[in-house]
Amino acid sequence: MGNENSVMEKRFDSEPIFSLVIRLGIPAMFAQFFNVLYTIVDRIFVGQIAEIGDTCLAAVGICAPALTAITAFVSLVGTGGAAVMSMSMGRKDKKTAQEAVNTAFITLIAIAVAVTAILLIFEKPLLYKLGCSDALYPYATQYFKIYVLGTIAVLCGSGMNQFILGQGHSKQGMIAIIIGAVLHTVLAPIFIYGLNLGIAGAAIATIISQFCVMFYVLKFLSRKDIELRIQLGWSAKMFKRILSIGTLPFFIILLDNLIVILLNTTIRKYAGDAYGDQLLSCASVVQSFMVIVFYPAQGVTTGCGTLYSYHFGAGNYQKVMSVFKYVFLLCAAYMSVLCVASQLIPEVFAGMFINEAETVSLAAECIQKYTLGILGVAVQYAIVDGLTAMGQIKFALPLSLFRKILYAVCVVVIPMFSALENIFWCATISDLVGACFTIIIFSAVVAPLLKKKMAKA
Repeated sequence: MGNENSVMEKRFDSEPIFSLVIRLGIPAMFAQFFNVLYTIVDRIFVGQIAEIGDTCLAAVGICAPALTAITAFVSLVGTGGAAVMSMSMGRKDKKTAQEAVNTAFITLIAIAVAVTAILLIFEKPLLYKLGCSDALYPYATQYFKIYVLGTIAVLCGSGMNQFILGQGHSKQGMIAIIIGAVLHTVLAPIFIYGLNLGIAGAAIATIISQFCVMFYVLKFLSRKDIELRIQLGWSAKMFKRILSIGTLPFFIILLDNLIVILLNTTIRKYAGDAYGDQLLSCASVVQSFMVIVFYPAQGVTTGCGTLYSYHFGAGNYQKVMSVFKYVFLLCAAYMSVLCVASQLIPEVFAGMFINEAETVSLAAECIQKYTLGILGVAVQYAIVDGLTAMGQIKFALPLSLFRKILYAVCVVVIPMFSALENIFWCATISDLVGACFTIIIFSAVVAPLLKKKMAKA
């Protein structure tokens, strides 16, 4: 495998960037199409449960921010560790790259144990803080407790899959995700309807699938023909390096979930219980649609993250800038299609999750308001995720925070001066203004500084 790794390095050094972005980005994007199924399938099947479907869907939406926050640790350790590994490979430092793999694996296990215990202990007060009502709690608690038991599978499976992608094995990384997604799609209706387990069945299907992903990933990374495979070992110095890069994507995911929580709690505050539950169902539908938008685009930046890291480590400014350009174009092409679809046929997406005609109509309007500016997110992904992959947190952080703070401000301010339904304009406003801010700052400030920094490398 030493020779194979040399072939990979030669490919990164000599193959055109456009070709590499396609080679690495497209498989990762399609992998995330399947990863979308984890969230979408649960919500589709749960939303169709007889008589209580809308209630169960709202319960899943209440749980979603906390459960999605678990994946923040994937970014903290997996993304951070894979970036350190790739930059070390760019510098031809395989010893450090191997140390990153080892340290990340042990760290993910430790975090998984701690997070599982904490979430189970504080489950009830946490769900109510997230906007849960007495009517939703019996369903939310079932889903939440079971899902949390799969934390170690989520972290070790998804987290260590970053090291498969980081070594250029994009197809194997895609297979890992497809295995879990397909299995989950098959098992979910069996457990929900066939075994009459309802919302609990959705959670059971999810964790079984996640454990299968974890077993595949760990087995692949244990093969003797893999250059950088899992070995026991942990380094405090490497741990700090991983955190220095992974902290930004970690906090980005946490902030994303906090603003979803802010959206849910604001809806509950102004709408009360009955109408609040209906709007929370709509918010759950909107977030489900945004998963379809975001996950594949994030797949592109994840798959190409090793290109950013590798060429930054090698000090090749022109190639880094080419990666920025082609990653943006690929993300923008995908998001443009989804933007048009969300404006023309929102009822189709809303009808996938809920049955009641009035709620479908309301959810469709919410989707249109929320998604009009999603093309701006392509700018954020290409630039912020690229800077993060290169360890340039001091540049990436303010660009990301600006958009999220603006979103939060809109969530708080809009209901004070307008109909509550207009709160869903918060994403469009923050996406478009945030994209403009990012382009200006990157072009005028960040890119010139990167050029000087890489010239000294």
